[in-house]
Amino acid sequence: MARENPLQIPTFALYRGIVRPPRRVLQGMKFFAPRTLVRLALMLGAIATGAAAQNRQPLLTGYFPQWGLYNTPQYTVKNLADRASLLDQVNYAQGFVTNGRCSVADANADTNYTFPAAQSVDGIADTPTQPLRGSLNQMIKLKRRYPRLKLVISLEGRAADFAADAQPEARAAFVQSCVDLWIKGAVAPGVSLGSLFDGIDIDWEFPHEEDAANYIELLREFRRQMDAARPGLLLNVAVGPSPRMMGGADMGAVAGLVDQMGMMTYDFTGPWVKRTGFVSALSGDVGSGTVSRSVAGYLRAGVPPQKLLVGVPFYGYGWRLVPEDNNGLFQEGEPIRGDRSYREIEAKIADSTVYRDPESQAPWLFDGDVFWTYDDATSVAAKARYAVANGMGGLMIWELGEDNEAGALLHAGYEGLHAGTKTAIASKAR
Repeated sequence: MARENPLQIPTFALYRGIVRPPRRVLQGMKFFAPRTLVRLALMLGAIATGAAAQNRQPLLTGYFPQWGLYNTPQYTVKNLADRASLLDQVNYAQGFVTNGRCSVADANADTNYTFPAAQSVDGIADTPTQPLRGSLNQMIKLKRRYPRLKLVISLEGRAADFAADAQPEARAAFVQSCVDLWIKGAVAPGVSLGSLFDGIDIDWEFPHEEDAANYIELLREFRRQMDAARPGLLLNVAVGPSPRMMGGADMGAVAGLVDQMGMMTYDFTGPWVKRTGFVSALSGDVGSGTVSRSVAGYLRAGVPPQKLLVGVPFYGYGWRLVPEDNNGLFQEGEPIRGDRSYREIEAKIADSTVYRDPESQAPWLFDGDVFWTYDDATSVAAKARYAVANGMGGLMIWELGEDNEAGALLHAGYEGLHAGTKTAIASKAR
């Protein structure tokens, strides 16, 4: 979506929240006194920041599950391609962090799987002898079809491995391995991804107190090496629903280094407790965390709202043997192990009743015995409108393969963000 850019600031700078006056403006400043220069620079920065904020469309981002290849039904890049026009950014989950370096997490899914024509983005089947196959090759085809779509590699691994790699003596070499593999594209000997990925998403769950300083220095090293490799690359982080989960790291300092902070605003309750509740309520007195409470925490910690993405689960949790009091809500039952996709939960609606919390718009499903908490199109749209109304960066979906066949949740997120933006602009114009 085109943005107004009255000062002709480079597009990547607006995307990353960097505001720098163009060279011709700086050259014209040499005739002013130093104090005037400062005032003029601040004025230009404020104008540019205001223009960018006014015209910035909140982003719709989501994680692509590498393991979707093994699901029933399968979820492949071809499935993603059918609705990729709704997305601004796809986070490819996942690259591994292990043994002091970045590595391919699943060679079969990522680079070796031979996709038939019916599962190929461009309808052309892989051949067993071509150097690069798998989902990464399909991502290259996806990027050709949607050149404006941002693709980001999500780095995941054990907290202990991240902590070891963030140590001063290991940090630079670790980051270099990630840049070489995912940014420069050297995925295997003689095999290159080219410039497929537009950035890196770091999912360190979670730094401990003794890791706080190294966490920030690790991000600083990523920023340094990524800027040197290709200006404009995105550096993003996934963060817990509360800043307190990040080991005491200075979240304001983190925000200054990264482009997006994807809040994992879900799993506020689940099968690790016996009491039913909401997996990801937007707001209200629900006996657990809420999205609005998470946002408030990060704002207090010094994070600008435009850096924050609201996490949206495309899955839910269940309990059985739940009493009928309050239609099963906030009652004790027997937890059902694991999560279920929205697609699976939606299929149960015909034999159950959908209830909804009027404040948060969060739904729950109850048949008199089994209770399910999840997000549906109504609650996703409410979160999208909330993100727009509060000047936030947008939505972050975990994960895209769990939507129903029609893509109901993805469409709801898109429509909520875009309708909300139009409403906000109209309100400002009045």
